[in-house]
Amino acid sequence: MIKKHLKNQKGLTLIELLAVVVILGIIAAIAIPSIGGLIDNSKKDAHVANAQQMISSAKLAVAGNPALQPTTNNATDAIFISLNYLETQGYIEPIKDPDGSADAGYNTGVADKANKGEPATGSYVRVTKDGNNFSYSVRLLGSQRNIPLTPENDLDRSGVAQNTVQ
Repeated sequence: MIKKHLKNQKGLTLIELLAVVVILGIIAAIAIPSIGGLIDNSKKDAHVANAQQMISSAKLAVAGNPALQPTTNNATDAIFISLNYLETQGYIEPIKDPDGSADAGYNTGVADKANKGEPATGSYVRVTKDGNNFSYSVRLLGSQRNIPLTPENDLDRSGVAQNTVQ
Protein backbone atom coordinates (compact mmCIF):
# COMPACT_ATOMS: atom_id res chain seq x y z
CA MET A 1 0.00 0.00 0.00
CA ILE A 2 2.77 2.44 0.89
CA LYS A 3 4.68 1.49 -2.27
CA LYS A 4 1.61 2.16 -4.37
CA HIS A 5 1.11 5.57 -2.74
CA LEU A 6 4.77 6.59 -3.33
CA LYS A 7 4.62 5.52 -6.99
CA ASN A 8 1.57 7.72 -7.62
CA GLN A 9 3.40 11.00 -6.87
CA LYS A 10 4.10 12.16 -10.40
CA GLY A 11 4.52 15.91 -10.03
CA LEU A 12 4.76 18.98 -7.86
CA THR A 13 1.86 20.83 -6.35
CA LEU A 14 1.09 24.39 -7.32
CA ILE A 15 2.31 25.60 -3.91
CA GLU A 16 5.67 23.86 -4.37
CA LEU A 17 6.11 25.41 -7.82
CA LEU A 18 5.18 28.82 -6.49
CA ALA A 19 7.73 28.49 -3.68
CA VAL A 20 10.48 27.63 -6.19
CA VAL A 21 9.58 30.61 -8.40
CA VAL A 22 9.60 32.99 -5.41
CA ILE A 23 13.02 31.71 -4.27
CA LEU A 24 14.45 32.10 -7.79
CA GLY A 25 13.03 35.63 -7.95
CA ILE A 26 14.71 36.58 -4.68
CA ILE A 27 18.04 35.18 -5.88
CA ALA A 28 17.74 37.09 -9.18
CA ALA A 29 16.88 40.33 -7.36
CA ILE A 30 20.08 40.01 -5.35
CA ALA A 31 22.37 38.79 -8.15
CA ILE A 32 21.51 41.15 -11.03
CA PRO A 33 22.61 44.43 -9.35
CA SER A 34 25.78 42.74 -8.12
CA ILE A 35 26.68 41.61 -11.62
CA GLY A 36 25.97 45.11 -12.98
CA GLY A 37 28.38 46.57 -10.42
CA LEU A 38 31.06 44.05 -11.36
CA ILE A 39 30.75 44.91 -15.04
CA ASP A 40 30.93 48.64 -14.29
CA ASN A 41 34.03 48.19 -12.12
CA SER A 42 35.74 46.06 -14.76
CA LYS A 43 35.16 48.79 -17.36
CA LYS A 44 36.63 51.41 -15.01
CA ASP A 45 39.62 49.15 -14.38
CA ALA A 46 40.08 48.81 -18.15
CA HIS A 47 40.16 52.62 -18.50
CA VAL A 48 42.82 52.84 -15.77
CA ALA A 49 44.88 50.08 -17.41
CA ASN A 50 44.68 51.90 -20.75
CA ALA A 51 45.82 55.14 -19.09
CA GLN A 52 48.76 53.31 -17.50
CA GLN A 53 49.64 51.84 -20.90
CA MET A 54 49.64 55.36 -22.38
CA ILE A 55 52.08 56.49 -19.69
CA SER A 56 54.34 53.48 -20.33
CA SER A 57 54.34 54.29 -24.05
CA ALA A 58 55.11 57.95 -23.34
CA LYS A 59 58.06 56.88 -21.16
CA LEU A 60 59.43 54.90 -24.12
CA ALA A 61 58.95 57.90 -26.40
CA VAL A 62 60.67 60.28 -23.94
CA ALA A 63 63.58 57.89 -23.39
CA GLY A 64 64.13 57.50 -27.13
CA ASN A 65 63.65 61.10 -28.21
CA PRO A 66 65.39 63.95 -26.32
CA ALA A 67 63.10 66.47 -28.04
CA LEU A 68 60.26 65.09 -25.90
CA GLN A 69 62.11 65.81 -22.65
CA PRO A 70 61.26 69.01 -20.77
CA THR A 71 64.42 71.05 -20.15
CA THR A 72 63.46 72.94 -16.99
CA ASN A 73 61.57 72.22 -13.78
CA ASN A 74 59.05 74.92 -14.71
CA ALA A 75 55.52 73.52 -15.12
CA THR A 76 55.01 75.76 -18.16
CA ASP A 77 57.82 73.81 -19.88
CA ALA A 78 55.68 70.63 -19.87
CA ILE A 79 55.51 68.49 -23.00
CA PHE A 80 52.12 67.12 -24.08
CA ILE A 81 52.22 63.86 -26.03
CA SER A 82 48.89 63.04 -27.68
CA LEU A 83 47.52 59.52 -27.99
CA ASN A 84 47.49 60.14 -31.74
CA TYR A 85 51.27 60.75 -31.67
CA LEU A 86 51.89 57.60 -29.62
CA GLU A 87 49.81 55.54 -32.06
CA THR A 88 51.21 57.00 -35.30
CA GLN A 89 54.81 56.69 -34.09
CA GLY A 90 54.28 53.05 -33.10
CA TYR A 91 54.75 53.44 -29.34
CA ILE A 92 51.31 51.96 -28.68
CA GLU A 93 48.76 49.96 -30.64
CA PRO A 94 45.35 51.62 -31.07
CA ILE A 95 43.49 51.00 -27.82
CA LYS A 96 39.78 50.27 -27.67
CA ASP A 97 37.37 52.13 -25.42
CA PRO A 98 35.65 49.57 -23.13
CA ASP A 99 32.45 51.66 -23.23
CA GLY A 100 32.47 52.12 -27.01
CA SER A 101 31.33 49.94 -29.87
CA ALA A 102 33.39 46.95 -31.02
CA ASP A 103 35.89 48.98 -33.04
CA ALA A 104 35.61 52.37 -31.30
CA GLY A 105 38.70 53.83 -29.72
CA TYR A 106 39.44 56.78 -27.51
CA ASN A 107 39.51 60.41 -28.61
CA THR A 108 43.13 60.51 -29.80
CA GLY A 109 43.24 64.21 -30.59
CA VAL A 110 44.57 65.68 -33.81
CA ALA A 111 48.17 66.40 -32.85
CA ASP A 112 50.58 64.04 -34.58
CA LYS A 113 53.53 65.54 -32.72
CA ALA A 114 54.33 66.49 -29.16
CA ASN A 115 53.37 70.03 -28.15
CA LYS A 116 54.37 72.54 -25.51
CA GLY A 117 50.77 73.68 -25.08
CA GLU A 118 47.97 71.61 -23.61
CA PRO A 119 45.75 70.17 -26.37
CA ALA A 120 42.19 71.46 -26.38
CA THR A 121 40.81 68.03 -27.24
CA GLY A 122 41.88 64.43 -27.15
CA SER A 123 43.76 62.10 -24.86
CA TYR A 124 47.35 62.89 -23.94
CA VAL A 125 50.22 62.40 -21.51
CA ARG A 126 51.79 65.45 -19.85
CA VAL A 127 55.52 65.17 -19.12
CA THR A 128 57.14 67.53 -16.61
CA LYS A 129 60.64 67.65 -15.18
CA ASP A 130 61.00 67.15 -11.44
CA GLY A 131 64.66 67.58 -10.53
CA ASN A 132 66.51 64.90 -12.48
CA ASN A 133 63.36 62.84 -13.03
CA PHE A 134 60.32 63.16 -15.24
CA SER A 135 56.75 63.13 -13.93
CA TYR A 136 53.86 61.84 -16.00
CA SER A 137 50.15 62.68 -15.89
CA VAL A 138 47.49 61.37 -18.25
CA ARG A 139 44.12 62.52 -19.59
CA LEU A 140 42.02 59.87 -21.31
CA LEU A 141 38.77 60.72 -23.13
CA GLY A 142 36.39 57.89 -23.98
CA SER A 143 32.92 57.77 -25.47
CA GLN A 144 31.12 57.61 -22.11
CA ARG A 145 33.81 58.06 -19.45
CA ASN A 146 37.04 59.95 -18.99
CA ILE A 147 40.03 60.21 -16.73
CA PRO A 148 40.78 63.88 -16.07
CA LEU A 149 44.44 64.92 -16.00
CA THR A 150 45.79 62.63 -13.26
CA PRO A 151 49.35 61.97 -12.04
CA GLU A 152 50.66 58.47 -12.69
CA ASN A 153 50.67 57.43 -9.03
CA ASP A 154 47.08 58.59 -8.46
CA LEU A 155 45.44 56.48 -11.18
CA ASP A 156 42.69 54.27 -9.80
CA ARG A 157 39.11 53.24 -10.42
CA SER A 158 37.66 56.10 -8.37
CA GLY A 159 39.21 58.66 -10.75
CA VAL A 160 37.16 57.50 -13.74
CA ALA A 161 34.33 59.98 -14.35
CA GLN A 162 31.22 59.96 -16.53
CA ASN A 163 31.32 62.34 -19.49
CA THR A 164 28.94 65.26 -19.13
CA VAL A 165 26.56 66.13 -21.95
CA GLN A 166 26.99 69.72 -23.08
